Amino acid sequence: MLDISLKQVQILSLGFLVVLTAGSWVTMSWSFAQSVLVGGVIAIVSFFLGHRDIASFLKTFEPPKEGEEKEKKRSGKSVYIVKFWLRLAVIAVILLLFVRSGRADVIGLLLGLSTVVFAIILTTLSVAGSYFFRRKG
Repeated sequence: MLDISLKQVQILSLGFLVVLTAGSWVTMSWSFAQSVLVGGVIAIVSFFLGHRDIASFLKTFEPPKEGEEKEKKRSGKSVYIVKFWLRLAVIAVILLLFVRSGRADVIGLLLGLSTVVFAIILTTLSVAGSYFFRRKG
C-alpha cells in the first residue's frame, strides 16, 4: 500500500516557501519576497485547515455511537460546507487587502500561493516513481 503523508506535504510546502522567499529576496526585492511569503503562508494555513475540516467531515459518515444523535452527524456536513466557503471568503479578503495596500507583487503572490501545489506534485511524482520502480513483472 502507498503511504502518502500529509505531514510530508506540509513540511515540503514549508521548505519550498523558505527557498522561494529567500531566493526572491536575493534575486528580486524584499516586496516580491514578502508577497511570496504572504501567499505561501495563506496557502499552507488553508491546506492545514482544509485537511482538518475534511477529516472531521469524513467522521460524519461513521455510524453513530451509543447515545449519539443522527442529527448531530447530519449538521457536520453543513458545518463543513460553511467552513469551506468562509475560509475562501477570508482568503479573498486577505488577498484583496494585501493587493490594495500596494505592497503586493501579484506574480510573487501567485508564486507563494503555489507552494502547496509544488509540494503535492513533487510528492505525487515521488510516490508514483517508487511505485513503478518497485513493481515487478
